Amino acid sequence: MPRGTNIDELLRPVRETPIQAYFGQGLHTLGLLSWLLPQTGKADVWVSSYSTSEPFLNGFFLLGLKDLIRHSAILLDQRAARKTLRLESLLSSAFEHVFLGQNHSKLLLVKSETMAVSVITSQNQTYGARAESTIITTNPQVFDVLMQQFIDICGEAAVELDLSNGKGIITGC
Repeated sequence: MPRGTNIDELLRPVRETPIQAYFGQGLHTLGLLSWLLPQTGKADVWVSSYSTSEPFLNGFFLLGLKDLIRHSAILLDQRAARKTLRLESLLSSAFEHVFLGQNHSKLLLVKSETMAVSVITSQNQTYGARAESTIITTNPQVFDVLMQQFIDICGEAAVELDLSNGKGIITGC
């Protein structure tokens, strides 16, 4: 997506289109989330990525300040933990739950009182000029499968960090 391109020129409103895809440059996860939340209304948001960035966390935090996010969790890869922990204060400000596990997936799950949206993307929560692929669907069965698998991975194959209280790892998630 060239700089300055409006996301509405690339994607249709999610209520009108149960599945859509984009392949190209410049469609970043934060911009996509900023576009989705006004359509869904205040929502719970789950993010899965190999790594994240300061711009993504700042933007996510600002979406929370706009009262668009009810609850949030992020699953990041344990191999990226050194970078992740440098962003500790931003992570704890932006997300209620932070999990580290063996994760290379890139998901965005958004659920409000009226709809559930699943986003599967090739992009980490970072910025770059590479082409990325994204599929967006409002299919409830897809959301349910991905949500259950997210819960399973966080509960069985990841550790939750207690960044806000400085306690490190919460056992028995």
